[in-house]
Amino acid sequence: MPAPQPQPLQPGDFYYTPEGYLVFTEQYHLRRGSCCGSGCRHCPWKFRPKAGTQGASEQK
Repeated sequence: MPAPQPQPLQPGDFYYTPEGYLVFTEQYHLRRGSCCGSGCRHCPWKFRPKAGTQGASEQK
């Protein structure tokens, strides 16, 4: 079975913060279909890294 091909971004899949960071929306994550485990701001699966670990969204 061939690997799934990434889909192009759709309107509403992301936005930029005032600091210039790209943030994926819940719409994007639902279309993606699975949780990446990074603690994303708009995770529809409400994943949060365990206390004492540092996820991508917690880095300074």
